[in-house]
Amino acid sequence: MTVNDIIKLMPTALDSAAAANMQNTIQFDISKPMYLLIDHGKCTAHDGVADASDVTLTMADDDLKALLKGELNGAMAFMSGKLKLKGDMMLAQRIPSLFDASRIA
Repeated sequence: MTVNDIIKLMPTALDSAAAANMQNTIQFDISKPMYLLIDHGKCTAHDGVADASDVTLTMADDDLKALLKGELNGAMAFMSGKLKLKGDMMLAQRIPSLFDASRIA
């Protein structure tokens, strides 16, 4: 399973209650860029680059895959330089609590 396959599964792992009041775009800057649109408890995955994103995560495909599966700590990845963030850092910190990693592993 590729990191893009995992991103495509993320809408099914969204905690809709936690995202009920959110309207955000999360961009993943990877070998084949993708983004998630979160809109009031609903989430959709899209190929490519969003017109505008609230936060952009730049990582190697394997590192993002590990992060999304809960195998890599986001703070440690950021501190070690494996993860680069642009935009809303608070939104980036919320990503693990918005998605159930066990449903996308």
